[in-house]
Amino acid sequence: MTRSPRQEQIIQQLRLHGSLRVAELASQLGVSRETIRRDVAPLARAGDLIKVHGSVRASLRASEAPFERRMRENAEAKQRLAVYLAEVIEDGDSVMLDTGTTTSFLARELLKKSSLTIVTNSSDVARTLATVNGNTVYMAGGELHGDNGAAFGRSAIEFVASFTVKHAIISISAVDPATGFMDYHLAEAEFARQVLRCGQQRIVVTDSSKFSRTALVRVCGFDGLDLLVCDEAPPEAIQRRLLEGGARFAVV
Repeated sequence: MTRSPRQEQIIQQLRLHGSLRVAELASQLGVSRETIRRDVAPLARAGDLIKVHGSVRASLRASEAPFERRMRENAEAKQRLAVYLAEVIEDGDSVMLDTGTTTSFLARELLKKSSLTIVTNSSDVARTLATVNGNTVYMAGGELHGDNGAAFGRSAIEFVASFTVKHAIISISAVDPATGFMDYHLAEAEFARQVLRCGQQRIVVTDSSKFSRTALVRVCGFDGLDLLVCDEAPPEAIQRRLLEGGARFAVV
């Protein structure tokens, strides 16, 4: 569900305190108890909190960080995508990965490989693949984002720009037939754009929920990649733009 600003405040308060009485929430947010009850009802139905008599408490979902919650969204599709990509990557290959839930799934599949060279800005990817199977992992530094534990900014971009890898793989937030591949955050889009510049094979991976959507920042056009890996065939308009850009797509 799409939450209102006040519903987001309720969830944040429950993350901080675990549970609160309806009267306490009403006082903190400057509204009536009835208003709080109306806000709480759909959150309870969605499983974002638990109602008890006269109070509410955080559910497991509400206490999760946003990145952890996104890891559960479309998890089956992301797992299939990760398995396919892991088969493309051979022992000893060099791989650059940006941050994202799909690339985190891929990192776990790459535990089946050995002697990889990994370049990433994702602490999750780095933690997963470092010190195992003879891998070498290079982690970009920069401004750390608390949500996904990844580094961004000029220093991160300059760091990865010095590498040339066999596979450059990014995930994406939106694929618009007119604009191309897009993200919601400037720092993430800038980093992803640089990752694609570093790869001999440039791969974008996404589930079909991102097709025909727009976001705030353009990452690249349809000529900026070699392969799109997705769980369903893209709409015809996107297929046509991929063909015009010289890219192909693989449906997993």
